[in-house]
Amino acid sequence: MDETPGSEVVALYDDAGRPCGTASRARVRAENLRHAATAVVVRNGAGDVYVHRRTESKDLYPGRYDFCAGGVLRAGEDPLESARRELAEELGVTGVDLVPLGAADYADSRTRMREFLYECTYDGPVTWQPEEVAWGAWVSPARLLAMIDELPFMPDSVANLAGWLDDLRASPPR
Repeated sequence: MDETPGSEVVALYDDAGRPCGTASRARVRAENLRHAATAVVVRNGAGDVYVHRRTESKDLYPGRYDFCAGGVLRAGEDPLESARRELAEELGVTGVDLVPLGAADYADSRTRMREFLYECTYDGPVTWQPEEVAWGAWVSPARLLAMIDELPFMPDSVANLAGWLDDLRASPPR
């Protein structure tokens, strides 16, 4: 992609969860404009979850851990297509069925978004995008829950997938 950092055109979303315009990524961040994003939980056949740490160069929450791959929707982009694109770009994961987990809203002093949530199962190799991922590993559900208590995680993933995490807590430990 030939875009300069921050020039990517992002889809803006209204409070009802509908597209309502566009703005550059830089403007979205600078003015904390409400936009759309995707988040995909990647599990393997054994039920482990792929966890990664964001690079220090990320424009939002650098260096934080996450159990989702994803990112902002581009102007005119379908959420499912965005999720597939982000999953391929960030972790090199392709050819998987994405199971919709719904949509949720998240807002804090740094970001406001409508987030489209998905889950997939993948047993192939994970190939990080070096500009986005500094570290990653498959972890058991029990280890993921412990990591969330111990380390700084992406707040939107933890908040918007709270029910999914509760289901992990209710499952027999591994």
